[in-house]
Amino acid sequence: MKVGIVGTGYVGLVSGTCFSEMGNHVTCVDIDESKVEKLSAGELTIFEPGLEVFFERNLREDRLRFTTDLAEAVRRCEVIFLALPTPPGEDGSADLSYVLGVAGDIGRIMKDEAIPYRVIVNKSTVPVGTADKVSARLEDAGLVRSEQFDVVSNPEFLREGVAVDDFMKPERVVIGSSSERASEIMTRLYKPFVRQGNPILIMDERSSEMTKYAANAMLATKITFMNEIANVCDRVGANVDHIRRGIGLDSRIGKQFLYPGIGFGGSCFPKDVQALHRTAKQFGYTFEILTSVLDVNDRQRQRMGDQIVEHFGGSLKGKTIGVWGLAFKANTDDVREAPAHIVIRRLVEAGAEVKVFDPEAMETTRAVLGDIVAYCKDEFSAAKGADALAICTEWNEFREPDFDRMKASLNEPLVFDGRNLYDPARMASLGFEYYSIGRPYPVQPAEAAVMTNGRG
Repeated sequence: MKVGIVGTGYVGLVSGTCFSEMGNHVTCVDIDESKVEKLSAGELTIFEPGLEVFFERNLREDRLRFTTDLAEAVRRCEVIFLALPTPPGEDGSADLSYVLGVAGDIGRIMKDEAIPYRVIVNKSTVPVGTADKVSARLEDAGLVRSEQFDVVSNPEFLREGVAVDDFMKPERVVIGSSSERASEIMTRLYKPFVRQGNPILIMDERSSEMTKYAANAMLATKITFMNEIANVCDRVGANVDHIRRGIGLDSRIGKQFLYPGIGFGGSCFPKDVQALHRTAKQFGYTFEILTSVLDVNDRQRQRMGDQIVEHFGGSLKGKTIGVWGLAFKANTDDVREAPAHIVIRRLVEAGAEVKVFDPEAMETTRAVLGDIVAYCKDEFSAAKGADALAICTEWNEFREPDFDRMKASLNEPLVFDGRNLYDPARMASLGFEYYSIGRPYPVQPAEAAVMTNGRG
């Protein structure tokens, strides 16, 4: 099939590349000329494990191409995906100006050039009712729904860091369409991705739009619940690791998203929870659970910075803090809503010199934080001469570092672990002063023996 992708951000680039890997001819459109030039020359503009191989192969075999010409894609492609930004406004509602603007442009191109039937697909995460608004823009341009176009809602469920696997082997594909014709085309497009038997779910457009928000809100709620449990553990002396394992084996709860930390970030959870909360409010309903999720997450992201400042008596003047991890999660360079950035701003505000390292997110951080921190070549350079080390992202290379080198690099063997990467008993035995989330320290002798024997 001939597929158009409008927008070459994270979702658009992963989607376009993976569609081309299945033999489709994909045209990706972006208004950013420099980005299109880089992509056309074989230079990826995002970091995503596994994407480079597919990208290079399909670019070389001319199944994947990039252009700034929207009309070219509309002429060539029978299915056109809108993978455009929907940033949150000040009130938490999603900004649909990019989506609706492009929809209007597509309508005018189709009308002026008498282009036949096209399926227009909302791939961006959009509020309930957006498919109707996109249809209205196309009708405003003089097109007739069902005869010349149909609009489909097709939410993405990609996890940054494993997005290629998620796209190539989806647990489910959700297609929101009231058109049998459009549903058949979308089913044909996605059928090669679900050969193992995972379902393609056909539903109405509004239910499809709601499904994405509901999924992310549920996961964000699960993370936030465990952060609350961890905070209670800190007060009562319980160990959140034991509790996580104890409840994760309950099949009704499951093991995923039970890891406490310094709050969730990224491009999806904060924005989608806010948007769903706002949508409910617009329809006269106060979503109390999501109010709590947003409030707790805001406090959780402030927690580590406040903890470090309090440890040093309320001021960090003359202190140097090393930070390992800048991305909102491992295996991405995405720093949108990253808890690490909130921690860093608090440390700088308290007077600290901050030295940072991340395997992939140095440049994306520099674009946001500028020169308020020192950027280091590796993790041990960030720790060298620091009065404390803060761990903010769970990169694999941070999980089993050279602890002797870590200790020798620091002025004081003081570690604040926002991702619970290390065994408290081991850190105590190595001579570190170690603080994590929801786990007691110092470790009691009985608990240290259990954890050392691997039964924790």
